[in-house]
Amino acid sequence: MLSFLPPTIRGIVASCLLVANTLLLGPLLITISLLRFIIPLQGWQRSCTAAGIRIAELWISFNSLWMKLTQQMQWDVVGIEQLDKKQWYLVSSNHQSWADILILQHLLNRKIPMLKFFLKRQLIWVPVIGLCWWALDFPFMKRYSKEYLEKYPHKRGKDFESTQRACEKFKYIPVAVFNFLEGTRFNAEKHQEQNSPYKWLLKPKAGGIAFVVGTMGDNLNALLDVTIAYPKHEQPSFWDFMCGKVDRLRVRVQQKPIPEQFLNRNYREDETFRNEFQQWVTQLWQEKDALLDQLHQQPGS
Repeated sequence: MLSFLPPTIRGIVASCLLVANTLLLGPLLITISLLRFIIPLQGWQRSCTAAGIRIAELWISFNSLWMKLTQQMQWDVVGIEQLDKKQWYLVSSNHQSWADILILQHLLNRKIPMLKFFLKRQLIWVPVIGLCWWALDFPFMKRYSKEYLEKYPHKRGKDFESTQRACEKFKYIPVAVFNFLEGTRFNAEKHQEQNSPYKWLLKPKAGGIAFVVGTMGDNLNALLDVTIAYPKHEQPSFWDFMCGKVDRLRVRVQQKPIPEQFLNRNYREDETFRNEFQQWVTQLWQEKDALLDQLHQQPGS
């Protein structure tokens, strides 16, 4: 509707609407979460959790509205027709831009349980939105460098313990646990530094989702393997996306079974499981790389 405006103006309008949406609904979400902790009654806490999720879904819906208002993007999406909000999912995607998060939320909102992202501990300090992530029980993980662990070996495994604690909460109501396996956004420099064996992807990190599968695999109904392909092989910045400079997008969502032999096993202590799981992730990544190659070769890419 506003696609006739210059990109910078559209970016400013979209940013203002995003900020207004967050400032309007964020404090309400945080208040409900605080009430959940103040009154330690199980039924009350479940009601507050459900109310918080509905507020978050409303926030995503408002974001979808300003995206439609300020952008004129062609969506080529396959694979979201058979999703079920009452199921538990493990969700993963390739990662090229911060816009990936808004795209995933837009496409999957109210089709599956609300996405719960694994976040770096530092992100809890992001104004307003950090507290909103906390209020929604997003798992915050503290990553330790190799040098730090060599100096303080007793900290080894602490990050995965936080993953396990978060997953224990997710066993009782349907949830979609999300993880970017690459751990960071793709770009040519990182690709070269890693000497990645994949054409369109960085090397995957299996540990995070392995602990999810090992801890709550009995609850998980499927892996949702999401593949996002931007036009012209680009990795647009978040500002590019807000300005409506992404005119075309291809997304493929594939439901894949989680092998039963991975359930209730310990990734850190079971070497056989660790090797088998890494092989499974490698196969997933090879298939995703081949799919991205196909998508990028289609007309208009």
